[in-house]
Amino acid sequence: MSSHLKDSQYIEIVNDILDNEDFQKIKKIEHHGISRYDHSLKVSYYSYKVSKMLKLDYEQVAVGGLLHDFFLSKEDRDMKDRAVSFFVHPKKALQMSENIFDLTLKEKDMIKSHMFPMSLSIPKYLESWIVSGVDKAVAVNELSLKCSFKLKYVYSLFLLFIFRTIR
Repeated sequence: MSSHLKDSQYIEIVNDILDNEDFQKIKKIEHHGISRYDHSLKVSYYSYKVSKMLKLDYEQVAVGGLLHDFFLSKEDRDMKDRAVSFFVHPKKALQMSENIFDLTLKEKDMIKSHMFPMSLSIPKYLESWIVSGVDKAVAVNELSLKCSFKLKYVYSLFLLFIFRTIR
């Protein structure tokens, strides 16, 4: 994702976060088949572009989108830990973000509510809804790329089954 690098206004907004030593650590954590860092950049940048187009608070969206998954976790987590994290990571991301960065109420809401409706925290701002929606769209895309071989294999088996059944 290099288009964000060409957007000097976006970089100016998020540069302090991107340069942060703790934020850099999420480059090593896998998330949907890519790094959590790259995932967060995508969510942040696409949310920023949508918000800018809609004349919303795109600066806060860039920050909230970038920090929405900012928490550290072990690489060797088992399935139970990953399942629990699915529900509690917004709270972890908010706590970590608040400890390091000065956040607005809107940015905090974006981080806390980005997993709605899987979490009970309902977005309070239109910008929060945008981050939440973009996060889901990006995640679906990333997971489909990660699983594309498996999906193609299953699809091929399904077609073979259908053709054999028809004959």
